[in-house]
Amino acid sequence: MSRPALKLRSWPLTVLYYLLPFGALRPLSRVGWRPVSRVALYKSVPTRLLSRAWGRLNQVELPHWLRRPVYSLYIWTFGVNMKEAAVEDLHHYRNLSEFFRRKLKPQARPVCGLHSVISPSDGKILNFGQVKNCEVEQVKGVTYSLESFLGPRISTEDLPFPPATPCGSFRNQLVTREGNELYHCVIYLAPGDYHCFHSPTDWTVSHRRHFPGSLMSVNPGMARWIKELFCHNERVVLTGDWKHGFFSLTAVGATNVGSIRIYFDRDLHTNSPRYSKGSYNDFSFVTHANKEGIPMRKGEHLGEFNLGSTIVLIFEAPKDFNFKLKAGQKIRFGEALGSL
Repeated sequence: MSRPALKLRSWPLTVLYYLLPFGALRPLSRVGWRPVSRVALYKSVPTRLLSRAWGRLNQVELPHWLRRPVYSLYIWTFGVNMKEAAVEDLHHYRNLSEFFRRKLKPQARPVCGLHSVISPSDGKILNFGQVKNCEVEQVKGVTYSLESFLGPRISTEDLPFPPATPCGSFRNQLVTREGNELYHCVIYLAPGDYHCFHSPTDWTVSHRRHFPGSLMSVNPGMARWIKELFCHNERVVLTGDWKHGFFSLTAVGATNVGSIRIYFDRDLHTNSPRYSKGSYNDFSFVTHANKEGIPMRKGEHLGEFNLGSTIVLIFEAPKDFNFKLKAGQKIRFGEALGSL
């Protein structure tokens, strides 16, 4: 391809290619120009910068007279049920960030005590089931690599639960007991959903891994469009163990959701201005003073997003574990995901 042709292969022309009537830019093909794919074009958008700007905008205190119209528009657009909020008075929320992170009334989300795993958040079930061939479905028919998503297995010396087999596939490195299977569940939080997430079961968190990554949208349409979307995005992976072995909860960031907060982890800082692609940082909650990690009770507050996003559960359980779900269904925090 000639040098002029290389210069022509730019994203502004690609934007015009997708916006203008079909064939309007066809003459450019004579000099070797080809449009960038829609996926590559979307990936070039500075979503991290936009998310930081949105985060700062969310912190701006709104005038008292402006709060009701602004929040009312948001409530109408995304179908927010303010009757569930601990504070229903819209004037109480000084900025958008406080409104997004509003708490619920205690009785709004009863925690199911009959099932071993509950939904950690409000949202929509995108996918669930057994993990097969070290691949996990983000939506029907679109998969991502389990190892790319969780990162390399941490040293078994730092874990209270050694793997059942010392070698083999990445899945086998996670399974700690003979006869168990690995399961997954993906929950998408829409902008109008309750933005806090909770512990889905009784378990102990021993390790945190933070992947800086991109901040692309994680809505179901985008998840069907971009393969391994969850592996590209910024995410916080919490791993540990429950009564049946390995357990993990991953909070996946998205556009305008650069801020992921874990309540017991003050060292976690997400959406930093600079990061190395593919990098991650580890933090162990197992210390000489605390050899167990962080114990979490089912339903206990765990963290929050600044807007909607995605929660991914990957855990080990016996073969007779059954999900009480349907793909695409709406679910609320505290409702049953599955049990033995």
